Amino acid sequence: MRYLKYLFLAALAFVLITVALANRGFVSLYLLPPELSAFLGLSGAPLQLPLFVVVVGGIIAGLLIGFVWEWLREMKFRGTARQAEKLKKEVETLRATTPAEKGGKADDVLALLESKA
Repeated sequence: MRYLKYLFLAALAFVLITVALANRGFVSLYLLPPELSAFLGLSGAPLQLPLFVVVVGGIIAGLLIGFVWEWLREMKFRGTARQAEKLKKEVETLRATTPAEKGGKADDVLALLESKA
């Protein structure tokens, strides 16, 4: 399985290098459209970059935006899981305490929990 992984990575590297070599031509990359920058009074010179750098940069930026978006979306689920784990530990702590440690009879709810366990 390890060799299959290395073979796949080598094929992927070959394809990426071939695409990069085929798209070495320089393109102008503007921050704003020329009409909008003229309207706002900004005069920014365009960046001259190879096409493959622009394409790979766009892919990387898209992946990063997607990862951050997903991380933010799952925050509520992680919070709920954290709270459930905290409650689970609290129940285990309550089960571990004996009625003698509490100075009297066990609580009815704890007695029911212990009988089911």
